[in-house]
Amino acid sequence: MNAPADRPLRADAQRNRDLLLDAAAKAFTKCGLDATLEGIAKNAGVGIGTLYRHFPTREALVEAVYRNELAAVCAAAPELLAAMPPAEATRAWMDRFIDFMTRKIGMADALRALIASGADPYAHSFELLVGAIRPLLAASAAAGEIRSDVAADDILKALSGVALAASANREQAGRLLDLLMDGLRYRA
Repeated sequence: MNAPADRPLRADAQRNRDLLLDAAAKAFTKCGLDATLEGIAKNAGVGIGTLYRHFPTREALVEAVYRNELAAVCAAAPELLAAMPPAEATRAWMDRFIDFMTRKIGMADALRALIASGADPYAHSFELLVGAIRPLLAASAAAGEIRSDVAADDILKALSGVALAASANREQAGRLLDLLMDGLRYRA
């Protein structure tokens, strides 16, 4: 049973939920649909009953993992901007996005099964990701580090292409991201 939306989870329940999401993300990425809920609970250090209290179905768990990963990559944008110069923050966020996409590709079977059950985990993903990258691009342009005529949705599509093209080769993905950043640089 889930806590009402207006009441936060107790600290121990939130910790267990976080442990389950982390273990599930790893399991679904590594094993896809072969990941067992019992194995996920065991790797999280909780009982199967705890897993079912937080996520009553496999589909609910897959969707929660995806949304949690999406929220983490989106939340990284302002954190990175606060910690480093804008162009560096933009490039660092690109790395996080590639990692997110690589995990998502690893979870493809589990996500397809979720969609087949009638859920739409991607409902607002594009808008959330564009919303995360837009301030990075704006800050980089305002600092004169990249061009100001770059659309966030264009960069997101380019990043998705890099993720698909180099998903099995993280080193190549890094080189492609460097190439993308070079193309964004302001030229007087």
